[in-house]
Amino acid sequence: ILGPDPDDLDFVVWQADQDAYAFSGQKCSAQSMLFVHENWDKQGVVEKLAEAASKRNLQDLTIGPVLTWPTERFMKHVEACLKIPGASLAFGGKPLTGHSIPEVYGAVEPTAVRIPIESLKDPAVFKVATTELFGPFQIIVDWKEGQLPMVLELLNNMENHLTAGVVSNDIRFLQHVLGGTISGTTYAGMRAKTTAAPQQHWFGPSGDPRAGGIHTPEAIKLCWSGHREIIYDFGPVASGWAGTQS
Repeated sequence: ILGPDPDDLDFVVWQADQDAYAFSGQKCSAQSMLFVHENWDKQGVVEKLAEAASKRNLQDLTIGPVLTWPTERFMKHVEACLKIPGASLAFGGKPLTGHSIPEVYGAVEPTAVRIPIESLKDPAVFKVATTELFGPFQIIVDWKEGQLPMVLELLNNMENHLTAGVVSNDIRFLQHVLGGTISGTTYAGMRAKTTAAPQQHWFGPSGDPRAGGIHTPEAIKLCWSGHREIIYDFGPVASGWAGTQS
């Protein structure tokens, strides 16, 4: 969720691109829906995200084959999403070319379909828009001032609540969203994300790997027991920061 207070635009674009399209979106916490507040839209966040996604290619492995959805099925889903009232193709939407990836796998550009939030009131539309691909695809939802209750309702109606990111440094906005949603591992602050090592997979006090809990029964139970973690990351973004795609 992009909140009402845009800042650190380049960093947020980089993070959103990574969350949605790194590893071709084949990760359990990949960003599959991006709620864009009108203030972020005025900053050109979707256009910048399109520019970042367009740089991904097979040569440097920043995009690759999708193991679970063949290209034909992927494209049919894009078409279904474009039939949603008010929908438009934000970017992508084409099969990759110039490769030898077998047809049984998906080979598609990083793709986003943009829809107005009002369309999601229809249960049939909501079901289509929240279909999980585990591929390089996301739905971009436009929302504006006064529509936060609708955003929260939609979030809580989703089938899975594994993780969420609330991108804002407005503490009252954060408290409203965090207090009104039921997502599991939730990242909050201007540097929020959806994709990271679950915080319950602790790395050991003082950085000592001998005390770490990665893949231990205790860490796995904590990570998947259905409780909630909120990780705050307000920034600031370093002045010399530069992101790379993976």
